[in-house]
Amino acid sequence: MNNTLPEMMTAVINHGPRDYRLEHIPVPTRGPGELLLKVEAVGICASDLKNWAGAAKFWGDENRPAWAETEVVPGHEITGRIIGIDEEAAKHWGVELDDRVVVEQIVPCWDCLYCDHGDYHMCEPHNMYGFKRGNPGGMEEYMTISTNSLVHKISKDIPPAHAAFAEPLSCALHAVERAQLRFSDIVVVAGAGPIGLGMIAGAVAKNPAQIISLDMDPRKLEIAKKTGATMTINIAEQDAVQIIKDLTGGYGADVYLEGTGHPSAVPQGLNLLRKLGRYVEYSVFKENVSVDWSIISDDKELDVLGAHLGPNCWPTAIKLIETGKLPMDDICTHQLPLEDFQKGLDMVASGAESIKVSLIP
Repeated sequence: MNNTLPEMMTAVINHGPRDYRLEHIPVPTRGPGELLLKVEAVGICASDLKNWAGAAKFWGDENRPAWAETEVVPGHEITGRIIGIDEEAAKHWGVELDDRVVVEQIVPCWDCLYCDHGDYHMCEPHNMYGFKRGNPGGMEEYMTISTNSLVHKISKDIPPAHAAFAEPLSCALHAVERAQLRFSDIVVVAGAGPIGLGMIAGAVAKNPAQIISLDMDPRKLEIAKKTGATMTINIAEQDAVQIIKDLTGGYGADVYLEGTGHPSAVPQGLNLLRKLGRYVEYSVFKENVSVDWSIISDDKELDVLGAHLGPNCWPTAIKLIETGKLPMDDICTHQLPLEDFQKGLDMVASGAESIKVSLIP
């Protein structure tokens, strides 16, 4: 099958902040035990946008070294068909030629403290598709999947953009797991974008007392209701803190899941939580965030938890997508050809018309 491949392909190349270019590069060659994919869809993540914009999280500042590298194909929300495989790869992942797969964004080393303890998503070298030269991402027509990767089969009967949504959905589900939801909980989800909607879907599966969605976009709040939110609050028009205090007899919410990446969402969450509440932060921020830490300690004794990637949540995310329980057509709003990558980034930056934007190589 590989004999029919072209020699060259189209790909997006990251040459540095605000310098992504569409180029023609050689089609990659699969090594022993690796997979060769025909990429069918790659989602544009908010972290892709922030990487393009030059956020310190990726390119470093006075407090941290640069993590992202240049001359890399971006894109880590990947789905594709297997067009090149050997017996070793088939046995390793339980897949075969022409299967559609989704690929976890982390490429663990399997030999550090975190990998040894089962926390592969925190792998110390932290190689990821789309950010490091060693693992080019999905904004290209063909890509190889290295032997250390984690690969999952997904149905061929769903649109490619829906399949690629398994990556952000798994991340959102991990954030929900970190919150350790209880049946009696009043849960507030900040943001009704891809991560926030995924958090709502995960919270629904835990069956808490209330799931309240916060956003400034009435259209997104309507989709939040379709996804399972029991209540929505438009924070551009309403005082979310006061509404939630009134709803809970003055106490506040039990759980706050932050999925916006906007600095104002952090103090909002701290203020609307009750004493002994639980705050889960998933977002990647472009700017530093300052808060009154005495709210966390002396005022409320909050549990503040981080969440990163979607370890062990991929099978559940795939099942949710395949079973049709989510309003995927409402979530996956735009699919663009690879050459329109800049339009896609601009749409994600605006957020005015899109929720999940994907590129179709």
